[in-house]
Amino acid sequence: MYQSQYDEEPVGEPYYGDASVYASPPSPRRRRKIIAIASLAALLVGAVAVDRVAAARAEGRTASAFQDGMDTPQRPSVHVSGFPVLTQLASGSLRHVDITARHIPARGSTRPLPVTKLTVGLDRLKTSGSADTAHAGSVEATAFLSYDDLSDALGVDVSQGDEPGRVDATVSLPLVGDVTVSAAVSAASGNRVAFTDLRVTRGELIPPAKAMLDRALKDPIPLQNVPKGLRLRSVTATEHGIDARFTGKSVTFRPSSSSA
Repeated sequence: MYQSQYDEEPVGEPYYGDASVYASPPSPRRRRKIIAIASLAALLVGAVAVDRVAAARAEGRTASAFQDGMDTPQRPSVHVSGFPVLTQLASGSLRHVDITARHIPARGSTRPLPVTKLTVGLDRLKTSGSADTAHAGSVEATAFLSYDDLSDALGVDVSQGDEPGRVDATVSLPLVGDVTVSAAVSAASGNRVAFTDLRVTRGELIPPAKAMLDRALKDPIPLQNVPKGLRLRSVTATEHGIDARFTGKSVTFRPSSSSA
């Protein structure tokens, strides 16, 4: 019987069926290119990993210096910006570092006011050979003072005022009830927060209430637990507390470096 040549399978050649695709192996040149790309990717991944380890060590050293200098109960969080960090460390200066610390205690004051939260941005940060000192070329910081902490420090109930830039201070007296005054908040010399332009908004300002409010608000309250070299620029009353903004040049963090 005659058999068509199309019914015969080619001898010595692989046959995969009508729906199959024949895949030829890559050429030597292509293989070398693939190997080079894979090797480069592995080197980059390794470099990133090594750089991340260096960044973590720098962050840890900075956190230690800040915690020792500010006597914070908890270790602050630190983030080193920029890549690669290794070249920054080699030059002896980190371009920018962000620090966030909470519950910084105040000591050595008749009205100790803790800083509820302190956020610090440091430019050109240099660290010493040990972990207890760090020096920044310039610093911008914001100290958040919660109304709860303010109330405890002043001895009156402090809350957000009805007008921008103002807070309410309330005292409660037996038989008399609540007496509330509104006060403007502002930055005063010596890194202090001042309460001025007092206005009675509720109740009658009888002598006992006036004495309590004068004792709390008459004299500006110092912020004694911020790093030395920072200067208070402005204060802003917010919904939950007061934001105090600081700037500084050539600031060093070391044990007992706070202004307390």
